[in-house]
Amino acid sequence: MSTAARLISGSVASWAQIGVTMASQIVLVPVYLSYWDVKTYGIWLAIQGIMSALSMLDLGHQNYMGFEFLRLGRMNIPMLRKSFWSALVFSIMISLFQIFLIAVLIFTGILTVLLGESRATDPELINAAGIALILQGVSWLAVMTIPGLMGRVLAAFGYYPRFAWWGFLYTIVVGMSPLVAVVLGADLLMASVAFLIGSFTFAAALYVDIFRLLKREKIRFVKPSLPLGYSNFIKSIPLLGKSLFENVRQQGVRLVLAPLAGPVGLAAFSTMRTGANVALQGLNTIINPLLPDLMRFLHDRDQPRSEAAFATVWIVVVAFMAPGVVILQTFVEPFYIFWTQGKITFDPLLFAILSLGVLVYAVVQPAMAVVIGNNLTKTQLALASMAAVIVFGILILLVPVIGILGAAIALLLAEVAAAIGYKIYAQRWLNQNALMWPKRPFYLAVISVLIAAGSLTVMIWRPEFKWLTLGIALFFFIWNLWRYWQVLPVVAIESAKNVIVKIPGIRRLFFLFDS
Repeated sequence: MSTAARLISGSVASWAQIGVTMASQIVLVPVYLSYWDVKTYGIWLAIQGIMSALSMLDLGHQNYMGFEFLRLGRMNIPMLRKSFWSALVFSIMISLFQIFLIAVLIFTGILTVLLGESRATDPELINAAGIALILQGVSWLAVMTIPGLMGRVLAAFGYYPRFAWWGFLYTIVVGMSPLVAVVLGADLLMASVAFLIGSFTFAAALYVDIFRLLKREKIRFVKPSLPLGYSNFIKSIPLLGKSLFENVRQQGVRLVLAPLAGPVGLAAFSTMRTGANVALQGLNTIINPLLPDLMRFLHDRDQPRSEAAFATVWIVVVAFMAPGVVILQTFVEPFYIFWTQGKITFDPLLFAILSLGVLVYAVVQPAMAVVIGNNLTKTQLALASMAAVIVFGILILLVPVIGILGAAIALLLAEVAAAIGYKIYAQRWLNQNALMWPKRPFYLAVISVLIAAGSLTVMIWRPEFKWLTLGIALFFFIWNLWRYWQVLPVVAIESAKNVIVKIPGIRRLFFLFDS
């Protein structure tokens, strides 16, 4: 398979996986709430959050080794074999340690606190949650730890697209297995058993493919080196810290929110956040394919093309995401009530704050790309740590006072603080490398976020004027889009023209912006 074919196949697989994730986030909620009560669904979500946090140790190590395997590649097969088998020993040890930690959480009663429940209130449900978490830990070892590292070593031989498609299939299997069980009447424990059966069935087919490829590429077994494995594990810790803090900021909210607000509050927060998560997934379909080109432009010190790459992200914010947030706020309430079967109350302020957090995250994506793409690991760790501290600190202060709204405020303030930090460090790196931060396009993208924030505030404060507010907001969005179009780099304008003129019925609008 050629390089171009691998790139296309890998991108399509990633987009397909994101599409399945987005669809599942929308479809699964009403199905689960049709068969379970809100508390059971909240505990199910809390279990996912706990497992996600525990797995960061393993993922940090795997990601580091993935880059090591790419560095060694076909040029040093003996060292690649030794590094792989040494790393596999440590990956298995890490995963077994995760299962041990789960047992500690269960037998010390910490799990009960993390779930926001009292064992005396519903001991059967708490026991089921503990067993479910152990089953997820076992599934992680069999399906994510061992195949995950094997997939990374095979990626060095050009098999990344193949494993991207395996990842797409896995997303479907782990989404559908418990869902089918729930529809058939399964409780929390039986849904977890179905999850394990689905995972193991998937793993059986995956292992057949993996071992065949390992044999083809001559990655046969060699005696592992514990000193080498340990050395690589220690080197992976900075990436672990960054991943851990990012997870705390994004998913780890569940760990704190469940004991503070209870499983019902967690379910309400998670369903409210679904729209924001879908928007983030959609944004990633643009960012991920763009990152390799952006890195090439930056390393070539190509200012026009770098600005064009930045502009591609910002025009999505200016033209689609910011107006879309305001439009969604106008229409979402009846759909949300229908979606949650009327079991969870819609909170317009909570929904608006979560939406604004996504816009802030979107605006700072070019700056994040500069920092992450240039391996500024200390900067990433510092900013992620700061954001995590803000999230935890404000959560603990506000959630007991104002409920899950405090969690949304914590996330928004953390995103704002991280955005400021990423922008400062990205601009500094660009200045040090004979490049400039595109100030005017950035400020116009920020103005779109401010227009959205002002519009949402008015809609919540005076809901009887929401249609008037929407009309005024759309006027300002169009005006700001026109201003943004005027400052686009020539390269970006030409690229946009080539896309727009191919869309039927859109050509005349293009000439309006170009005049």
